[in-house]
Parts: sequence; C-alpha cells; structure tokens
Amino acid sequence: MLLAIDCGNTNVVFAVYDGDKQLGQWRAATKTDRTSDEYGIWLTQLVERDGIKVADITHAIVASVVPGKNFDLGKLCDKYFGCKARFIGDPEIDLGPVPKVDNAKEVGADRMINAIAAHATYGGPLIVIDFGTATTFDVIDKTGAYCGGCIAPGINLSMEALHMATALLPRLQVRNPGQAPVVGTNTVAQMNSGVFWGYIGLIEGLVGRIKAERGGHIRVVGTGGLAPLFAEATKVIEHTDPDLTMRGLVAVHERNS
Repeated sequence: MLLAIDCGNTNVVFAVYDGDKQLGQWRAATKTDRTSDEYGIWLTQLVERDGIKVADITHAIVASVVPGKNFDLGKLCDKYFGCKARFIGDPEIDLGPVPKVDNAKEVGADRMINAIAAHATYGGPLIVIDFGTATTFDVIDKTGAYCGGCIAPGINLSMEALHMATALLPRLQVRNPGQAPVVGTNTVAQMNSGVFWGYIGLIEGLVGRIKAERGGHIRVVGTGGLAPLFAEATKVIEHTDPDLTMRGLVAVHERNS
C-alpha cells in the first residue's frame, strides 16, 4: 500500500491507497513546530481506526510546498511506516514531459502533480485552477507538459487581510451570495459580494485572457476545497476534481515503481 502526502501551506493531507483505490484520507493543519512523532501518533491511530494495518503500508510519496516540513514528514514515514519517502522534486523521479518554463525548480510540487493527474484524466490542453492558500492557474498543453500559469491570493487569505488591515470590518467566511443583489445594503453583504463576485471576475477574466493568448479550446478544471463553491457560480469551470493532487501522487508513484 502507498501513503500519499500533500503538504500545503494551510493543511497537510494524508491518504492511503491500495493500487488506485483510496482506503482513507485525513487532514491536519500545517504547523512548522509539529514534530514527526506528533504526526506519527495521530496518523497511525487514524489509519488503524479505519481498518488499515500500518504494517501493510510499504511505500510513501510526498508533494510539499513547505520545505521546513520535509524533514519531519520523511522521518514520519521512516519511523512509523518503515519506508523511505520519495519527494516530488527529487532528481531521480520521472514526472513526464519537461516543463516549458524558465526554471522548472520554481514550480510548486502540487502544481506539477495537478498537471499530471489532470492530463491523465481529461487530456489536453487544460487550465487547472487550484483554490488553496493561493489561487493558481496552471496551463498544460496537449502533450501533458506544464507551460506556466498565474498566481493570485487565495480567497480566504484575501478575506483575512481585509479583516486584519481594517479597524471595523469583521472576519467572514466566504459564501455564494446567490440571488442577493451585488450591491449590498450592510457591511457583511458588501464584503461578501465584493470578495465573491470579485473572485468570479478574476476567474473569468484570467481564463478568458489565457484562452485568447493560447488559442483554441482549452478545458478548465477546478480543484481544492473551494472549487465547488465557485464552479456553481461560473460556466468557465467545466469540471471540479477535489482529489486531483492525490491521484497525481499515485500516478507518479506507479510511473517510478
């Protein structure tokens, strides 16, 4: 069995796979001071609780955009699961077509993995929008090569910045205003409308510009926890796929086995 780990700036997601079948998935906050032992005790209990034997996990693969966590995640795999973790970005790992960017080492591991999984599932060319701590737009050509993209602040990051930088604006959780007027008549409605519809404008504007720049039909896939929220409000997102990153990790593991 395979332990797949996606370490993002906000959360670390762990999943166990038997072949292509996911047996369980668990999520923890990304904390720089959390040790391998803290992860290990927490994760092994959850794995066993879900009926998975820790001893049956023989391989591990990690996509991390937080370099400071790599040591602890590697030690977690070695100490608690008895296997050496492979990290996306290690020179010996084959990720497929060479990225068509200035410096491939600058591309986040999660973005490379999303490109692999999206191309395997939907073909190409593609735009993958990942709604995470940052909102990223990644372009993949018909061969599966990563061609670059755009990075914008994530929706929750924007909401938090709006609250932290002002004296009177409250902290809010983003939601779809639905049929409510765009022009709000109270502070909360105005904030939610401005951020939500502002992000819809960002999505539609960037997707339109990318398509105009590259020409032809390009399929658009949304991933990340907030993808369904925005996909229901705009027609430019054709598919939502929350497990894209994990499936990409499984695909890379199989390619390099």
